[in-house]
Amino acid sequence: MDYYKVLGLSRDASKDEIKEAFRNIAKKFHPDKHSASPKSVRDGATVRFKQASEAYEVLVDDHKRADYNFRSNFSNQGARTGSGYGYGYGYTYDSRKNSDYYGSKKATVSRFQIALGYINSRAFLLNVAFAGAILSGLAVVEIGRDAIWKMQNPGKSFEEAMESIQKTKTVKEKE
Repeated sequence: MDYYKVLGLSRDASKDEIKEAFRNIAKKFHPDKHSASPKSVRDGATVRFKQASEAYEVLVDDHKRADYNFRSNFSNQGARTGSGYGYGYGYTYDSRKNSDYYGSKKATVSRFQIALGYINSRAFLLNVAFAGAILSGLAVVEIGRDAIWKMQNPGKSFEEAMESIQKTKTVKEKE
């Protein structure tokens, strides 16, 4: 199903044009408007309304629209050749076996592409920044602890201080 054809739009339609086209179709085919119509008309209107809703949901969201445009352009290229071929960057396409539930063609993506997409995701980058902030904070605390120790105990290392404490404990225990 071509979402642009469902809404009667060109591929370079703006968000406002998409919204307006959906509103017009929704007014015309909304199930409530056809509640008193014969079953065949009502069913046809419901199907058209669902198709328009699905098309609107995809085309109004920038990420979903870009993915849809990529997949539809890619499947159109495959339909012209009718066979499998490589597309580069780990994408492969075989028009005979890459169909989803709705029968539309789709590209398969390599593990590298999936990993690259995850690494570039906002959630991953925020997690890395958060982990970096925590590790930096731990490093600052460690450096600060060492600096404070050296100010309070000039000339002694931590190990030497612990040995002297152990000696003092053993002396007190013997007494």
